[in-house]
Amino acid sequence: MEYQHITHKDFGPFIQKDSKILILGSLPSIGSRKAKFYYAYKTNRFFKILAQLFNEGEPLSTDERKEFLIKHKIALFDVIKECDIKGSSDSSIKNVVVNDIPSLIKNTNIKRIFTTGKTGTDLYHTYLGNDNIYLPSPSAANASMSIENLIKAYQVILSYLM
Repeated sequence: MEYQHITHKDFGPFIQKDSKILILGSLPSIGSRKAKFYYAYKTNRFFKILAQLFNEGEPLSTDERKEFLIKHKIALFDVIKECDIKGSSDSSIKNVVVNDIPSLIKNTNIKRIFTTGKTGTDLYHTYLGNDNIYLPSPSAANASMSIENLIKAYQVILSYLM
């Protein structure tokens, strides 16, 4: 597979003024880029995890997911603004330009930033600081983490949403 230059332009941050937390991935997968929304690939467990945390049914459509995020005051975006990548492989990412996260959250109620996965977390630390909390990747590529262990790891977000 060849490197492709990706610019995060098809869809921007999903954030409301009253959002309390921001969850950052590295960069949307091919499936998410096609769907024009975060964690949209069918095997990604992100919304399944959140649904379990809130004891609700899993939102399946993009509109349902947006309503869910608004209801729970969760904002989503990515660390990477543009880069070169092979397919959806975070390990292939190079030539990174990051998003201006401080400006994004400046006039919001964001209390805490979370990063999903090692790549997003490492890039956040390299370019933006250490004020984030790490969450394991919900991607099916992180098959060593069971859904039960992911749910336990993601419970940390609940204290910032009260």
